[in-house]
Amino acid sequence: MRSNLKAALADTLEPNELELLYKSYDVVGDIAIIRIPDTLEHRSRIIAEAIMQTQKHVKTVLRQASPIFGDLRLRRVEWIVGEKTLEAVHKEHGCLFKVDLGRCYFSPRLSHERMRIGQQVQPGEVIVNMFSGVGCFSIAIAKHSAAEKVYSIDVNPVAVSYMKENIRLNKVVGRVVPIESDAKNAIEENLQNVADRVLMPLPERAYEYLEYAVQALKPNGGRIHYYGFEHARKGENPVEKLRTRVADRLRNLNVESEISFGRTVRATGPNWYQVVSDIQSKRISGSSQPI
Repeated sequence: MRSNLKAALADTLEPNELELLYKSYDVVGDIAIIRIPDTLEHRSRIIAEAIMQTQKHVKTVLRQASPIFGDLRLRRVEWIVGEKTLEAVHKEHGCLFKVDLGRCYFSPRLSHERMRIGQQVQPGEVIVNMFSGVGCFSIAIAKHSAAEKVYSIDVNPVAVSYMKENIRLNKVVGRVVPIESDAKNAIEENLQNVADRVLMPLPERAYEYLEYAVQALKPNGGRIHYYGFEHARKGENPVEKLRTRVADRLRNLNVESEISFGRTVRATGPNWYQVVSDIQSKRISGSSQPI
């Protein structure tokens, strides 16, 4: 996308300005979300119009005006050009996800992960998704597997409202169960010992919530998909660093674990990475519930 955008702007921006363009941008449905350096802010409309020329299906361009922040994982966005809306319907792997980009978290960059996990789920499994947003992982699992039930938790009431609509859009009513709650409370009150598989797609909070993921697993154990942020300098492996940190935490919780898979999902900043680990976990026989 960057090469197409640079070509479209080659006769408009100065060479040094072209070099300042970010390498990529997100497209959610028919909305593009771009980051623009402060030094190019006066060029925002020109850049946005070039995106609409190169991406014919894009009808709105927004500027990301802040990093993702807060417990609800929101980012401040500003309209630049096109239709004045923050609402999009994103199509992905046969699923439809309706979302308000100003009031809900959504990342098209997790598309591969949603499909990867959906294809692992075995018939009859019960899933607990601790941080569901508008329901993307949960719905992808329900659409691409024979899971019995997916409990889909999120603390953001707006996201849960969109999740309910997405459940209807994708015809998975009854199989995906929306729950508006903090994941800790939902598990402690109703979802202990129910899950074959637990999803933790909230890197900012996954480490502190790991004990509740263990509590959600059935007594004979199950699989946890853990997403975390990891810092790694040159020569360090972020996947191995996360593996060690998570294994130590589970050991302290009296949990046997085997991390069968790990990969870097994406870089999130200089020397910072989002990493996923697939963990087979089981409480040690005779041990008390994690505290």
